[in-house]
Amino acid sequence: MNDLPDKALLPTGMQDGLPPEAANEARAAQHLVSLFDSWGYARVKPPLLEFEENLLFGSGQAMADQAFRVQDPVSQRMMALRPDMTLQVARIAHSRLSQSPRPLRLAYSGQVVRVKGSQLRPERQIGQVGAELIGATGPAADVEVILMAVEALESAGVEGLSVDLGLPTLGPAVIDGIDLDDKTRRVLKTALERKDAAGVLALGDSLGDAASAALQAMLDAVGPAKASMETLSKPPLSPDAAQQCAHLGEVVDGLLAARPDLNLTLDPVERRGFEYHTGVTFALFARAVMGELGRGGRYEAGANDKGEAATGLTLFMDTVMQALPKAQQTPSVFLSFATTPAEAKKLRTDGWRTVQALEKTSDARAEARRLGCAHVLENGNVVALDDNA
Repeated sequence: MNDLPDKALLPTGMQDGLPPEAANEARAAQHLVSLFDSWGYARVKPPLLEFEENLLFGSGQAMADQAFRVQDPVSQRMMALRPDMTLQVARIAHSRLSQSPRPLRLAYSGQVVRVKGSQLRPERQIGQVGAELIGATGPAADVEVILMAVEALESAGVEGLSVDLGLPTLGPAVIDGIDLDDKTRRVLKTALERKDAAGVLALGDSLGDAASAALQAMLDAVGPAKASMETLSKPPLSPDAAQQCAHLGEVVDGLLAARPDLNLTLDPVERRGFEYHTGVTFALFARAVMGELGRGGRYEAGANDKGEAATGLTLFMDTVMQALPKAQQTPSVFLSFATTPAEAKKLRTDGWRTVQALEKTSDARAEARRLGCAHVLENGNVVALDDNA
């Protein structure tokens, strides 16, 4: 009796990548990083593990509950497996590349692991491809990153792409300075998360007329970006909130000027998943695909008084692959044991995928079918197999 556990059993949220999907994802990730490089984003390669206090420092604290931890047997210090690569790129920019000229453009690709998945994304290991623009404060930086994300996904084959902009810092700016007790703040937060206009209206006495009107405008502004900006501009805003809206308006104008055909929407109330962001955010969606293809936005690279303005982008490869057309595998040709290395190399140079017999076989065609090849090399010629033969 075999007492060994089932070797195919994996922890919840983990899965094996099998052919041809694993190869397709690798090619897609390389295509995306190469396009980022064409925009001037140089690739970096952070480690899988880092010391906990470095990885989860500053804005990384927002991901602290998602990080697996382990003690390093060499240093006896606690280490953490990266739950997100943005944190690492920000650390690299703040330390190893601190003397590099700004704005600094960096790109990356790799796997991240999280303690638990979400309802929409139950996977705990996720492939990420992303880019960070560090050291630029103006709206042109946000426009560049979003346009690059759109170009990258479309060039990879994604159709029906849409971009949803957000401004998670606007709500706090609107109520800044208003003396609200903890219970009222909790009720307001819940109402905004649920986009409950009646719930916000019910807090009017506590919020005051100006803040109440601004929050109602934020709820009404959910929709097409151009019309949403007109709605946001109607109520009077505090100087901070007005400045944020002006920045957002320039981003909207810049995107639509470059891509008037872009399906661009705005939700200034949405905060979930953007806990450490400090300004304009965005999420990318594709027609007929559940969930986000990617997201990004403004944040502080670094911490405290040493932080730098940054705009980042992260693409989730599991969802991206759902949005791409099914890739065609390179045709395979079966080679007999007697095929010379020179003949095999020429076929690969011509674009074929070769599978060579490792011993003599009496029926090359049968062996080719058994190994999943659709072609066989006969008398120096590549011949398609006839399934009826």
